[in-house]
Order: sequence, then C-alpha cells, then structure tokens
Amino acid sequence: MSFPETTPDLVVVGSGLFGLTIAERAASQLDKKVLIIERRPHIGGNAYSEFDEETGIEVHKYGTHLFHTSNEKVWDYVRKFTDFTDYKHKVFGKYKGQVYSLPMNLALINQFFGKSHTPDEARALIAEQASEFKTEEAQNLEEKAISLIGRPLYEAFIKGYTAKQWEKDPKELSPDIITRLPVRYTFDNRYFNDKYEGLPVDGYTAWLERMADHPNITVMLDTDFFTVVDDYKGKVPIVYTGPVDEYFGYSAGKLSWRTVDLESEILDVDDYQGTGVVNANDPEVPFTRELEFKHLHPERADRYKPGKTVVVREYSRFAQEGDEPYYPINTADNREKILVYRDLAKKEPMVLFGGRLGTYKYLDMHMAIASALTMFENKLRPHFEDGTPLTSGGVDE
Repeated sequence: MSFPETTPDLVVVGSGLFGLTIAERAASQLDKKVLIIERRPHIGGNAYSEFDEETGIEVHKYGTHLFHTSNEKVWDYVRKFTDFTDYKHKVFGKYKGQVYSLPMNLALINQFFGKSHTPDEARALIAEQASEFKTEEAQNLEEKAISLIGRPLYEAFIKGYTAKQWEKDPKELSPDIITRLPVRYTFDNRYFNDKYEGLPVDGYTAWLERMADHPNITVMLDTDFFTVVDDYKGKVPIVYTGPVDEYFGYSAGKLSWRTVDLESEILDVDDYQGTGVVNANDPEVPFTRELEFKHLHPERADRYKPGKTVVVREYSRFAQEGDEPYYPINTADNREKILVYRDLAKKEPMVLFGGRLGTYKYLDMHMAIASALTMFENKLRPHFEDGTPLTSGGVDE
C-alpha cells in the first residue's frame, strides 16, 4: 500500500466498472488527480479475470461475465479501451437427462412436448396451460410463473432452479420477484437481445487495467477505505461504491444479499459440455449451473492446452459475514432499510454513492457504466468545471 504524494482532487472507493468509469473520466476529461481505494488485491470488482496457467483458459474469477448493451453511449465508451469479439451468448438447461435450449423458445417447446408446433399452435398451448392462474391475482412466485408460462414448463425449468437460487420453495417467495418469463415463438436461442454483444478480445483484466492506466490515476490495492477515511472525508469529493450500509455503520441494520460459491475443477478432456453455460434445472442437483470458460473464446482454441478444460460449478446461498455480496434481496425489510440509507446518503457532505453495493441495486456491466457516465456528466463535471455545489446522494438523485 502506497499513499499518493499529493492530495487527490477526487477519491473513488472501489474499482469495479462504476468506479473505474468515474476515475477514468475525471482523470482524462477534467485533468483531475484521482485516487482509487480498493479493498481487494486487484482492480475490476467482480468482472476481474485471469488466465489459468495449466490450461491457458481465461477464467472469470467471480462467475461468467458477458458484455452486452443497446446503449450507443456505453458502447462507444467501452471501445476506447478494448475491442470485442463477435461472441453471442447461448444458454442451455439440463432436465431429467435431456438438454434444452434456453430461453424458452419454439425449439424447447417442440422438444419438451415431443411434437412440432407452429408459432400459433405453441402460443395457444402455452396460453391454455397458463390459464390455471390469473397473473394479477398471483399470491406467490409459483402462481405468478404458472400464469405466465403454464405448469409443465414452470415445473421443469423454473421451480427447481428458483428453489436453489433462493433456498426457498417458490410458494414462499413473493410474486414481485419475477415480472416476466419470456417465451420466444421462434427458434432464436440468442440469450440477449441487445444491439451489441461480445467479449473483450484480450480479456476483462486487460480492459479494466487500460481504464486505470492514466498518469492522473493512483490505485491503492489491499486497502480498507475505513482505515484511511479521515484523510479524505470532508476534504475532497468522494465517490463511494462499497456497501452503503457499512458506510453508515449499519445504523439501520445490515442489508441482506445472495452470494455464490464457485467450485473450480480442471478436467482431462478437451470439451466437457460443448457450451459455456448449462443450467442445472433438476432440483436434486445441488449447483445451479456449470460454466466452461473455453467456449467463450473459441478464437483462442490454438492457445489452449489439448486435453484440458476448466469447469466451474456455481452454488447459490444467502451471504454471511465475510462473503462477497452478489444479488440484493427485494424484501420489505430490506426496502425499509435502503430508504433510510438513501436519506442518510443525501445528507452526507461531498459524497456520491454509486454502483451495485452503493445503491443496493443489481446492475449489469453496461448499466453500471451508464450510471457512472451519468453521474460524471450531471454532478462531477459541473462541480469541477463550474463550481456547482456537489449534491450528495446516489445515482438516482
């Protein structure tokens, strides 16, 4: 850990994509000295990846990360730091010894029901099966899901998977957890519908390091912000992307999260499952999905060691003390707490709260970048260029 020689103009707490975007823009566009304080031993947050020495395969250390966006501003921005492959993500689900193409589409419907359907026939079939419950009257997640896709598809592809994700029977979960369950009445099995999609050609870490590679940016790794907070709080603007409840000393209580355990294994085969992600829909299988990273970059095939592959199994559970928080949990208790923290954030002098942890919102990568660009243009640029008072709060304020 090395401290900057001079007082920075801006402190950014956390080096995920939100924090890196803020830091890069302030450094390159406003010529401001930026200090990034990062608790982990590396930059990049959960998007961090590294190449496995034994196999030559790039492994996403915190689970598969797939970049996609329809936001032109975000797409133009990220391409300043990396080129992208033409990778198009596809997901499959394993259920009762058979593998199906996801999201639910005409191929899955035909395969699951053992009969060819035209799009209109498939729509009629699903509508009939979904008539068991009215969506607006659903009392729990199970009833809501059945009202959208019918009981047979729900029990095969949603029930077991959801129970593992939440460690609860879907009958005990709020219907608000799902807003829609898309069914495509075509054979389109592209997982995302965004205009732009791909993976960074040189890997995520190379992309993230380029964002931080500016003479105005200093990065302090392995540093807990709260051990140095008195050096900067109230003295320079701070963009805080750590857990918002921790910032305020858990004064309104701890926010709860879901986390994932990742079990990695190197197998002595060239190809384990034929694709990057296969969901485990059977309830008796303890993990939620299996990841095989070599399939994300088929263009690197000549760099991989023959007869080797990396497989990661993902397990979902409630986060405990010391776990990495992944997904916020939308309960009445958590909603009440975050409202308190948002009010506190508005009153915190010279501090802006952003990112997934700082706002208690799940943000895809493109959403984090878009939010950071908005915060920079609407708050930081006016403050530094015109002296506009820095109004504290979160990305939505």
